[in-house]
Amino acid sequence: MIGYIGETVVDIKKTIYAHYEKHDWAMLWIEMHNEFYENSQKDWLTDQISRILKGNKIIMKEAKWKNGNNELRFTLAEPTEEYLKWSEEIKDWELSQTKQLQ
Repeated sequence: MIGYIGETVVDIKKTIYAHYEKHDWAMLWIEMHNEFYENSQKDWLTDQISRILKGNKIIMKEAKWKNGNNELRFTLAEPTEEYLKWSEEIKDWELSQTKQLQ
């Protein structure tokens, strides 16, 4: 959109999302990304929800334009150690299942 000014980080504690817990964020992610066309998009959303439930920090930014339009944007910070450990455990389990089938 013409006249894009940029993004600024928003303190979640000062928004309507201040009371959100992990499950609330997971549900919001599902609502925001609920239209899928490929399995890779479903895999991405599953991974995002896993990260949220394993303690990833949510980053909220407000994008602004010169015409007064604005929108909130949500992203995740770097994965937590809890998520990374869980992810490795899942990969190890999947590998062991594959070996059992051979």
